Amino acid sequence: MGLLEDVVVNAKTAVNAVGKTAGKIVDISKLRISAAELNSEISKRYESLGRMVYDAQKTDNDATDLVRECVVAIDDLYEQLDAVNEQISAMRNRTVCKGCGAENPQSANYCSKCGRRLDDPEPEEPSAGEAPAEAPEEPKDE
Repeated sequence: MGLLEDVVVNAKTAVNAVGKTAGKIVDISKLRISAAELNSEISKRYESLGRMVYDAQKTDNDATDLVRECVVAIDDLYEQLDAVNEQISAMRNRTVCKGCGAENPQSANYCSKCGRRLDDPEPEEPSAGEAPAEAPEEPKDE
């Protein structure tokens, strides 16, 4: 009976592995559906924003506050989309380049598309009205 028990144990192990892989595929599919829904909502918001700006221009109304609200809402949706895409990449054992957005294997050090180092943090942009930081001048020997 030892051979039969080994076959049963191996079959159970294989079924468990297949079950885990199938579960992972289902989870990735759910995240992709969520990403598609977010993209659809972003498109709707852009269309709404364009319609609002058009109507405001046509009626000579100031829509600055409404535009600002729409921009904030769209930015929020983009942040949600980025989080979902990061989850998808993590589940697929991939990492996304912060420079060009290309997917790379998690073991990669550099992006295969643009060559940027993948573990570099995003460069900080100076805030509005702030001049970019300049390196201090070194004293000149005369």
